[in-house]
Amino acid sequence: MFGRNKVGVLRTDPENVENIPTDGGRRQRGVLEVLGAVITALSLLYIALTFPVTIWGCARIIQEYERAVIFRLGRLIKGKGVKGPGLFWIIPWLDEIQTVDLRTVCIDVEPQEVLTADSVPLQVDAVLFYRVVEPVLWVTRAQDGPLLTRLLAQTSLRATVGSHSLSQIITQRRSMAQKMEEVIGAASRPWGVRVQRVELRGLVLPVDLLRCMALEAEAQRVARAKLISAEAELGASLALQRAASALSPVALQLRYLQSLSSVHSSASVIVTAVPMEILRKLTPHIT
Repeated sequence: MFGRNKVGVLRTDPENVENIPTDGGRRQRGVLEVLGAVITALSLLYIALTFPVTIWGCARIIQEYERAVIFRLGRLIKGKGVKGPGLFWIIPWLDEIQTVDLRTVCIDVEPQEVLTADSVPLQVDAVLFYRVVEPVLWVTRAQDGPLLTRLLAQTSLRATVGSHSLSQIITQRRSMAQKMEEVIGAASRPWGVRVQRVELRGLVLPVDLLRCMALEAEAQRVARAKLISAEAELGASLALQRAASALSPVALQLRYLQSLSSVHSSASVIVTAVPMEILRKLTPHIT
């Protein structure tokens, strides 16, 4: 029996639940199916009786890269409900056709304002390539498939870029694109879509940040140049030290005389020879 509890909610006794009639919906659907079958049979009979005239209205042709999803009286026709490519037949006043393009589609994702994980604002855009592999799902589960795919790509782009730092975005663009491809593919698979490729196309940074990055890069290059120059000077001094330690006093004197002869005399250069004995007294460490 039915009754109301203290809060005024309808209460049903478990013993009487099975007595409630539940086949009304089935009966109504059965009647509608029978009515639809009768209408279809009468339509086919009419087409057969007026065959030479109605054949032109019943014939449809679609291209190799297209498929036709056919609804008869609001329902998919028996089978997969997909026709094509080429010539097929319909009942014009009962069938509704929706043509689906199976070619690869490119979506240009508009630049998105994103704040990275290290709080750097930037604009990033991408391109998405996909194709429809299940025309029935594309028609029955997505009201506006291209718009849904575009919005999904935008949100995935913002979420993926926002979870990485600026250095990771610059150095790991391909891995981020693959992650976006997996996320978009998993979300759009119930719509009958296969995502083929996702690419991050461009990054736009603020002017002040670009100036700071340029100064940082210039400072790093100057530091590397100074380090390389210092290492070269150190190597040259070590090589000269090893060479000087290997020379005998006679060879050192000959080298000294050779150096004097290689100097060109001019009005601004005066060359004076100093005996080695004086140099030994001035530099006692030379033997």
